[in-house]
Amino acid sequence: MTPLNPSPHLLTDDAAQNKPPRRFRVLMVAPTSFFSDYGGHIRILEEAYTLQELNQELAIVTYYKGSDMPGLDVRRTAPLPYRTDYEVGSSRHKLAFDVYLAAKTIKEGLRFRPDVIHGHMHEGALIGGMLAKMLHVPLVFDFQGSLTAEMVDHHFLNKNGRFFAIAHRLERFITDWFPDAILTSSIHASEVLQQEFKIPQERIHALPDCANTTRFDPEKFSTEDKNQLKNQLGIPLDRTIIAYLGLMTDYQGVPHLIETAVRLKAAGEKAHFLMMGYPNVNHYQTIAQTRDVADIMTFTGKVEYRDAPLYLSLGDIAVAPKMSTTEGSGKVLNYMALAQPIVAYDSPVHREYLADLGTYAPLGDINAFTESIQSLLHNPAAQKKQGENLRKRVIEKYSWQHAGRQIIDIYTDLTA
Repeated sequence: MTPLNPSPHLLTDDAAQNKPPRRFRVLMVAPTSFFSDYGGHIRILEEAYTLQELNQELAIVTYYKGSDMPGLDVRRTAPLPYRTDYEVGSSRHKLAFDVYLAAKTIKEGLRFRPDVIHGHMHEGALIGGMLAKMLHVPLVFDFQGSLTAEMVDHHFLNKNGRFFAIAHRLERFITDWFPDAILTSSIHASEVLQQEFKIPQERIHALPDCANTTRFDPEKFSTEDKNQLKNQLGIPLDRTIIAYLGLMTDYQGVPHLIETAVRLKAAGEKAHFLMMGYPNVNHYQTIAQTRDVADIMTFTGKVEYRDAPLYLSLGDIAVAPKMSTTEGSGKVLNYMALAQPIVAYDSPVHREYLADLGTYAPLGDINAFTESIQSLLHNPAAQKKQGENLRKRVIEKYSWQHAGRQIIDIYTDLTA
């Protein structure tokens, strides 16, 4: 994998005043195959690079699989003797992975002696929280969505089943007992913690996902570069490209995009769908062929984060059909950074990021989603204006510069 350089654009208020922030030893616990090119991994990666650029000493404990990113101190578990791969999403195998991760975290914690433990997701909060109590240091919980809601989204748990109540009680215990502070990826997630899990407001800090606006900059990619990639992917140059980058799963709305393609083709629209992500690529390609839209849908498979800005820059319109109402939706921030107009299902998280600058359809309404895309297809001026306004918004409100400073302020308060 080609090395990915850390974000070069950070400059905090303290740095501007020649006053470096206090230096902490931070042990991050990431219960996933870090780094992989999707979702919450981007948040972990950018947070880690940001904190290092702000003079923090950082180590990340994670599963044995994943890509080693340049400049990061990543400490991996031993591989399981009976399982050499890992499925994206909820899986019964994660229980064994997390046992190994707990042992590795304790070992590295005793060796590293952190000032703060930063646990990502609920397993990271549980494992990191046990170590934090052993070492008498604070735990910061990076909350990226409800554990039980995600398990339902992945069809790993039935909301009406007998195990849902047990899982929900476990989630409530983790969320309430261990963290000294909770970072949420959206304001909506903060509200969920207060209303559903009764977490005091003073322990919750909204830290929405951010965008690297230097890497995701539309001015970086020439028409020649983009046309070359289109030819490589077999995409006609005379089509409006509708771009999606993310996990290929039902709850992300991929079947809805296939149905939208069916309706746009029937209407005679000159649009082409660029579908970037994994897993289940062959499954959705087969559905597209069955629905007779394989000719207007290109499935790239996995796009590594280093290549994502160029691939995503091909889009004229970006789409966010995610069905979950509790998880973050960080992909829309990269769409915004690339000055792309966005058609999204109307959810609290999308409203938080896009405000009134997005084009919305009611959640799950494929007909309205299709009509929203059509309205932009026939109005290039609206496309351009919306895209420009969204890039301006992401630069002003969703910068890793501000997020990094906020995280260090929380560390400082907890260790004071």
